[in-house]
Amino acid sequence: MAHAKAKLTPAGRLLIISRVTEEGWPPAHAAAMAGVSRQTLYKWLRRFREEGLSGLEDRSSRPRRCPHHTPQALEERVVELRRQSRRGPHWIAGRVGLAPSTVHAVLTRRGLARLSHLDRTTRQVIRYERDRPGELLHVDVKKLGRVPDGGGWRVIGRERISEYREKQPSRGFDFLHVAIDDHSRFAYVEVHPDERGETCGAFMARAIGHFAELGVTVERVMTDNALNYVKANRFHQALGAIRHLRTRPYRPQTNGKAERFNRTLLEEWAYLRPYASNAERLRALEDFVADYNYVRTHTSIGNRPPASRLPSTT
Repeated sequence: MAHAKAKLTPAGRLLIISRVTEEGWPPAHAAAMAGVSRQTLYKWLRRFREEGLSGLEDRSSRPRRCPHHTPQALEERVVELRRQSRRGPHWIAGRVGLAPSTVHAVLTRRGLARLSHLDRTTRQVIRYERDRPGELLHVDVKKLGRVPDGGGWRVIGRERISEYREKQPSRGFDFLHVAIDDHSRFAYVEVHPDERGETCGAFMARAIGHFAELGVTVERVMTDNALNYVKANRFHQALGAIRHLRTRPYRPQTNGKAERFNRTLLEEWAYLRPYASNAERLRALEDFVADYNYVRTHTSIGNRPPASRLPSTT
């Protein structure tokens, strides 16, 4: 894609070339009318003659050669130290003789810039994705303190925190029940006053129905080992023939897509701005979920929104 201030797009390049080759315009005049130099016109003319229409497309600005590129063996050593030690760029840089910024660039290039992307035991990059929507649904509950009327300490300021606590006793908690499709990352969210088994079961039934309306048949559901999932009859009744998977003990990354969505909830909705009341924050939740599912792009699925991977939108 041409940059924001580019004078020529592929269509504009074809236009000035046709003016010169078909309409007989002098190259200097055609270049002046397009607002580019003669050298630029001759460049596109040469590419068009050599490659045809494909020669008018934008090309990567990445250099063909980079004499100062980090040697492959040294990159492998950086990766090895990252996986073995789980230490940062400064520590690794001191052992391989590179600048910390260079080590960070290598780690980013190899997908190791965040330790959370590495399995804690095997040190391998954690990447997995089910083949189709509905093959696996990640389910979890996020507990979130309610916002007092008039706003919390983020509104009144930390300097008045003692006064705030005296006048605003705890308002309790909201429990955000979430279900994330592993393949598409499509999210279904409900807010309830508790996380009891009956509540989780009713939520699960509605979530399965919601995905069915989108053309998705849920085949498996993954939860943690909380009793409201493991022992609740209502929850298992909602699942019916759907297979119930549970995370390994002390391995929350097994249910990582739900954990990551909970973090996104906090960053992009719950703590995005100060809210004057809990009702105001809950009203904003619907818009956030709609944006997350239908507008917000996700790098893990090719910079597309989750809805683009559902049968109802393909």
